[in-house]
This record gives sequence, structure tokens and C-alpha cells, in this order.
Amino acid sequence: MPRFHCSVPLSSGDTLVLPPGAARHVQVLRLQPGDEITLFDGNGGEYAATVERMGRSDVAVNVGAHDPVEREAPRPVHLAVGMPANERMDWLVEKATELGVASIQPLMTAHGVLRLAGERADKKIAHWQAVAVAACEQSGRNRVPQVLPVRSLNDWLAALPAPGAGACRSILSFADGARSAGALLADAPASFTVLSGPEGGLSPSEEQEAVRRGFLPLTLGTRVLRAETAAIAALVALAN
Repeated sequence: MPRFHCSVPLSSGDTLVLPPGAARHVQVLRLQPGDEITLFDGNGGEYAATVERMGRSDVAVNVGAHDPVEREAPRPVHLAVGMPANERMDWLVEKATELGVASIQPLMTAHGVLRLAGERADKKIAHWQAVAVAACEQSGRNRVPQVLPVRSLNDWLAALPAPGAGACRSILSFADGARSAGALLADAPASFTVLSGPEGGLSPSEEQEAVRRGFLPLTLGTRVLRAETAAIAALVALAN
């Protein structure tokens, strides 16, 4: 059954005109009055719904029963990533969402080639958030991860609060003594924040500052992975 994210709160029994994005997707699929769909608003669970009216630019639906089903990862994993260039960030956001990431923090780093600011940064964030929404619709997730505003790594590190109880911060690293994902999971943390570098990795000074801020070096093995592959591999190891 087609699934659509609705950016307004849903309630059983309502007749609702869908927001433009969801309405456009319903129209692209050429759905007709009486067709059944699934809606979710990001507040948990999903709703059965029935198309009531198809206008030229609007779609009305009747919102039915709420199903409280959850498909989230056992523990939240927040991903902070030095943005890879070209289409690789799109791919990373899509796959991270499918795998259950709780939030994504795009970062500008010393070795990163992608530099974003102002209106260009705002447009990229809106685009990546839309990628996350589409990935939720496809994968069955009912909670959309937030793609946060672009920040420099140094500014982001400086603004971090003290880690809460049960929260683990880790940084992908080849440093001697870096721990495996299994070793970090053995401590049964309630959540993870994972810092991953761009193409070329983080600079030594960036890695040192992250460790000073409480990030534990995390190893994924001896092979050098692409920036987007490393972030996804860490998410797979820690979230599920």
C-alpha cells in the first residue's frame, strides 16, 4: 500500500486536504477516490486513510484507524559526518535513514571539499530532508530523522553539551587502541553519536579535539572505506 509522509498532525476521523508534497505524490501515482493509502506524520505510528477527492492540485483524504507500530532502531544513533561531495551525500542520507539513523549533522571539515553557507546551505538541507522523507516512505519508518543545519566541525564540537548518562560518543579512527563496535556495545549505551570524516578523513588536530571532547576512537577494521561507506558501516554496526 502506498505510504506518504504528512507534514501536519493526523487524527483518526479527520477529513484532510493533504499538504502539497504528499498530494503531488498521490497524483503522480494516479490514485482515485476510494483507494487506500497509509499516512504518517512523524509523531509515531501510522494511519490508514482513504482518498476522498482528487482535484487538479489538491487531494482530500479521510483519516482512519491509527496503528501504533514502531520500526525504529533499538538505540538512537546520531550521525555527524564530514560531507562527501557530489551525489554521495544524497546516497548517505537515503541509506542512513533506511537503516534507522536518529539525526544527521552535516559538517564542514579541513579536508572536506564541499563548502556550504547561506541560501545554498539552506537549499541543500531542504533537499536532504526531502531525501530522508522519501526514504521513510519507502522503508516503512514512521519517524523522520532530522537533517540539521550545516556547521563547521570546530563550531559543532565547541557547542556540544556534556554527554548525558548512557550516551556514547565515538569517532571513526585508525588510531592505536581504537575500540571495535562490539566493545562499545558491551557497555550497553542508551545512544550513540558517531563522528565520521569526509574524503581524506579528519585532520590530526580535528581528531585530537574530538577525543578531548569525549569521543572514543572506533575502528571498523583495517580497510580504508569511502567516506559514505564508513558512516553507513558504523550505523549498521551500532544501531541494530
